[in-house]
Amino acid sequence: MKLVYQQMLAFFAVIATVLILLGFSFSQMTRNMVYQNTWTSLEKYANSLVEQSVRISSGNPNKVSFDSESLLNSEVLLRNQSVHFTIYNKSNTAVFPDNFYSSKIGKADWQKLKAGKIVQKVTDHQVKTTSGQAEPAMTDVLKPYFYTDSNNKRHLIAVIKIGAFISNVNSNISAINANLTKALIVASLVALLFAYIVSRYLTLRINRLRRATNQVAKGNYDVELPSKNRDEIDDLINDFNDMTLSLRESEAEIERQEERRRAFMADAAHEMRTPLTTINGLLEGLAYDAIPEDSKEQSIALMRNETKRLIRLVNENLDYEKIRNNQIALQKQSFNAIETLDNLVEQLHQKAAAKQDVLTVNGPKDLEVYADYDRFVQVMFNITQNAIQFTDNGQITILAQRGFHESIFKISDTGIGMSEEELANIWERYYKADPSRTNTKYGESGLGLAIVHQLVLLHNGKIEVTSKVGEGTTFTIIFPDEDHDHYQQPTHNA
Repeated sequence: MKLVYQQMLAFFAVIATVLILLGFSFSQMTRNMVYQNTWTSLEKYANSLVEQSVRISSGNPNKVSFDSESLLNSEVLLRNQSVHFTIYNKSNTAVFPDNFYSSKIGKADWQKLKAGKIVQKVTDHQVKTTSGQAEPAMTDVLKPYFYTDSNNKRHLIAVIKIGAFISNVNSNISAINANLTKALIVASLVALLFAYIVSRYLTLRINRLRRATNQVAKGNYDVELPSKNRDEIDDLINDFNDMTLSLRESEAEIERQEERRRAFMADAAHEMRTPLTTINGLLEGLAYDAIPEDSKEQSIALMRNETKRLIRLVNENLDYEKIRNNQIALQKQSFNAIETLDNLVEQLHQKAAAKQDVLTVNGPKDLEVYADYDRFVQVMFNITQNAIQFTDNGQITILAQRGFHESIFKISDTGIGMSEEELANIWERYYKADPSRTNTKYGESGLGLAIVHQLVLLHNGKIEVTSKVGEGTTFTIIFPDEDHDHYQQPTHNA
């Protein structure tokens, strides 16, 4: 069964149940109300009968008489309204009419009447009187009447039993119930229509969401549904829109990373092909004794450099994956960062001189840093080498200083700088700020800064970069001290 019909039946079942309960309750209330109104009217008739026909002797309260003519007139009038009455004396004997009801009032009812209580009865079956006559089903009111003498003593003078045929009362109830049934039928039809409209509306919203989901399943992530933030379906639509937005962003990121991966693979193949071609040529020259003796040492040195270049390219990829998957265990210790930086400057002196750059270290004589020594050297070496690569005839300064429970290092250059777009992507894997520099002798792969970023995060440190095109770049690296170095899982960039 379709959802629209399930919801329609559910709504209708709820509404129909409510209508049936209301109808049943109203029917019972109407029945009670009709009987109560009938009894009230009968009491009023009884009071009128007593006022018009009962005569009490002023000298003897026990002497009670009834005006027969008045009773006969009243009987005719009430009979036209399907009302019948019987008058009993204090001895529980019917005195009027003498030929209609001859049965006495029951003992239990008579005791209540003598106590001054009004008895309301419904006799829904015919009763045989003492004379053998069939007493019809009636709804009766038995009301006692008393006379209070001068001694304030009450004397029962008469009991009037007045009633109406139940058939007449029930006919009124049936008419009311018939009208109520018609109203319930009309209300049920309206409820059924209303349930269908509401169910159809809800189902249309769900079907719209289902069609949009099918579009997403087919690879179309540019689907967005309108939401008015009214109910849970709108909340679901909001979640769907968030999902499609996330999928669009993920798809764009995947395409971007795939494009960079292809570029990297092409660059890596080119980087590997050049040293492999050089090594192969030199090996063939050595094999065929085509290289002079005085050039063999230089050839071997060249092959060694090209081999290191290949190893560095492979190690960068392996290092990045290990760092990204948290497979590197840091051996943190405290050591003098200034001595380490001086050694680093000495190693990079020739590369800086080749670009006619001035490379200096500024800081106190002793500056303690808490880090993994090898990874600290790797971070500083990569950033400094990157500064040399993008700076010609400039100044590269490594500034070391103490912070609040931390060591701060700033590597500044006066090179070509970076734009805002380049700064936003500088930590991305395979990203190159200057793709034209791919084939330099330093073999830039686009992984160096991504590795640096992950290593600093592993140290629970911070790394920031500021740059301006044509003016240079400054990297700021912060390593926390041992007492403030609480390990937390780093956030990895894809």
